[in-house]
Amino acid sequence: MISKVEERLYQVLYGPHVTEKAVSGNESNTHVFKVATTATKGEIKTAVETLFEVKVADVRSVNVKGKSKNFGKRKGSRKDWKKAYVRLAEGSTLNVEAEG
Repeated sequence: MISKVEERLYQVLYGPHVTEKAVSGNESNTHVFKVATTATKGEIKTAVETLFEVKVADVRSVNVKGKSKNFGKRKGSRKDWKKAYVRLAEGSTLNVEAEG
């Protein structure tokens, strides 16, 4: 049976955010994840350490505003979302493509 704390950790990380800029950060041992908008830096750090069994050096998070779009005659916008830059400690490696 999964405790409420473990259940929350599975709800924090949505998956890797794969772009050219995000992939270029892999050389500096930094990985980018899409995370829940309610997630804190501490929750993100604990989730990555628990799910991937690595040591995290630091976490930086960014709230991304959704783009304004036209949907036919109506104006609307995409959802706001949050991404986290996770830098791993020296000696830790993470292969996100193999995990997910």
